[in-house]
Amino acid sequence: MINGKRVLAYIPARSGSKGIKDKNIIDLCGKPLIAYTIEAARQSKYIDRLIVSTDSAEYASVARKYGAEVPFLRPVELATDTSPEMHTTLHLMEWLEKEGLAAFDIIIRLQGTSPLRTAKDIDGALTLFFHKNADTIIGVCEARTTPLAMNTLPADHSMHDFIPEWIKNKNRQELPTYYQLNGAIFIANWKFIREQKSWFSGKSYAYIMPQERSVDIDNPLDLEFAKFLLENKLKSKEFSTGPQQVRKLPLCV
Repeated sequence: MINGKRVLAYIPARSGSKGIKDKNIIDLCGKPLIAYTIEAARQSKYIDRLIVSTDSAEYASVARKYGAEVPFLRPVELATDTSPEMHTTLHLMEWLEKEGLAAFDIIIRLQGTSPLRTAKDIDGALTLFFHKNADTIIGVCEARTTPLAMNTLPADHSMHDFIPEWIKNKNRQELPTYYQLNGAIFIANWKFIREQKSWFSGKSYAYIMPQERSVDIDNPLDLEFAKFLLENKLKSKEFSTGPQQVRKLPLCV
């Protein structure tokens, strides 16, 4: 609870990922991928209830093991490659309302494929939600590559006019800063999302996160990058204890 408002967090975790088989429960440094998001949510100071929405009994078992609730299995038609994300959110909200369990003021969507997002990020975004008197808060990070250096290619792959003339002789520091959605955090007023059915309408603001906590695992390369960052994080914690108190921490293999 924050400022007298009750907070529901949920993690969407459909099975059937094509980029990485069983992506949401794949091993990442000794734990299923989804476990990192569950643990971050459980460490939050403000989240009152945490639910995983999945179509998989196996995923449900893993989620419960790490402390999340899975009160239902999501219908198959809401767990396809083409199922709109908002339909999953509304299905959860409608299920809770039907069961008389929707005594919440705020809903948070935490993507299970963002393992480096922390409880401090969640609580910081919730604090911003109230500071801005927002309808929604959405996690972003600085884009790794400016879209000004991107374009489509013609059939002959000619680079003529690939980038605008005005940026050809400019340094990166002279270009505007662009931000991208990182998928890690979506926060909304409960009544607002039920009525508007959108995270991006109304008074919507960005919660800016660093790139190293914004990794969204979609393919094997993303997974390897997350392993690299997490291993370095674990090593840093090990050495920070000092030479007399070195802890043995599991590293990625």
